[in-house]
Amino acid sequence: MKIMAVNAGSSSLKFQLLEMPEEKVITSGLVERIGYDNAVFTIKVNGEKVTVTQEILDHKVAVHLVVEGLIKHHIISSLDEIKGVGHRVVQGGEIFKTSAVITDKVVEQIRSLNDLAPLHNPANITGIEAFRKALPEVVQVAVFDTTFHQTMSEDAYLYAAPYEWYKNYGVRKYGFHGTSHQYVSERATKLLNNPEAKVIVCHLGNGASLCAVKAGKSVDTSMGLTPLEGIPMGTRSGNVDPAVLMLIAAKENKTYAEVLDDLNKRSGYLGVSGISNDSRDIVEGMNKGDYRATLAHKIQVKRIADYIGSYYVYMGGLDAICFTAGIGENAPEIRRDVLNAVKVLGITVDPVQNQLRGEREITTKDSKVKGFIIPTNEEVMIARETIRLGKF
Repeated sequence: MKIMAVNAGSSSLKFQLLEMPEEKVITSGLVERIGYDNAVFTIKVNGEKVTVTQEILDHKVAVHLVVEGLIKHHIISSLDEIKGVGHRVVQGGEIFKTSAVITDKVVEQIRSLNDLAPLHNPANITGIEAFRKALPEVVQVAVFDTTFHQTMSEDAYLYAAPYEWYKNYGVRKYGFHGTSHQYVSERATKLLNNPEAKVIVCHLGNGASLCAVKAGKSVDTSMGLTPLEGIPMGTRSGNVDPAVLMLIAAKENKTYAEVLDDLNKRSGYLGVSGISNDSRDIVEGMNKGDYRATLAHKIQVKRIADYIGSYYVYMGGLDAICFTAGIGENAPEIRRDVLNAVKVLGITVDPVQNQLRGEREITTKDSKVKGFIIPTNEEVMIARETIRLGKF
């Protein structure tokens, strides 16, 4: 049966149509610059990208273009072929311990969490509402970035702040990239043939997070209340002393919100290197001897290694480190340097395998802890959850 996996942003809409349970991608596409007169709609037809530039004023129009495009390009003959739609939702708070079939009540519960994800949840809701109107008879499921991390214990998810902040406002670590961490860790346990395996997943993209997984359950993760906490990323700072906000606000006559925006959008690779938020540009600069590009790389590698060491101790051992997402899957220099930084754990990089792409083991056979590249597939996880909850 055909299941649609949807990821709606504030001005974008990504989608995949999958044949389930075979997990075969039928088509995929993207609507960009929603709300503008030069919006772009791209859809794959027989493996080739077909792109149209036109005015797309809102998500309702974008969804109409998507479903119309599926029929226009003979990908499906009727909308009746679509049996379910799964939606990525960033923040599920403590309300959603698992994915949920979408109802009016569920939409309002997601809306109630907007304060915890002001940039993401409203956009996710917009996509949900547009698809519910376009396909009113189809089962729609919300799949949350945060639910995989709901297995963390209090010592892992609570901040050492006034406890009332947690009780009154939900201030705690939630973690993100949950569907990716779940997919990769499940795949790792199969590769290891060990359902009790202790695994660390390094989801390294423009946004990046680590997750410690023990016997299939998330026990700790690097992102926190928001995706800003954790390791340095493309434009995010990762962990900093909170007093930085007050200092820079005073020195540069900025509001706290403006300094927070700097930490989210002008830090990380971009802020340290002064070159780019793209790891490819950082590696190129590093290879040319650029000091700040090299520094940006070293800082991120060091912070990733810090988390790996912490999780090794917290889980009482480690079976595998897995690299995934755009950088994790495609940047051998970062994989090499991270694994070398934690070689004390009994890890030796296989230089030949590490230069290749696709799912593979990238450490030598005598390594006590294995290293893997495992390409992530969040859309498949969304489709799996849609099938599970749709009870087809």
